[in-house]
Amino acid sequence: MKISYNKLWHLMLDKEMNKSDLKRATGISTASIAKLGKGENVTTDILVKICGALDCELDEIMELARDDIRTKNGRRKLANG
Repeated sequence: MKISYNKLWHLMLDKEMNKSDLKRATGISTASIAKLGKGENVTTDILVKICGALDCELDEIMELARDDIRTKNGRRKLANG
């Protein structure tokens, strides 16, 4: 499984924010914004700052996403499931 920040991007759209606005509102680095954009891991500290700036809870900005794996015959299979 991996982390998906799609909820964060949708929330930012709803609030008419872009990544630069998020960076200014939270004080997090450009590197952290880039990690979020790539779906990479960031510290809990960063996530808490985002939630504070957007006035939301963790489950409103991220979720666990199952990895999609192809079997030998080309069919899709969910990992860990």
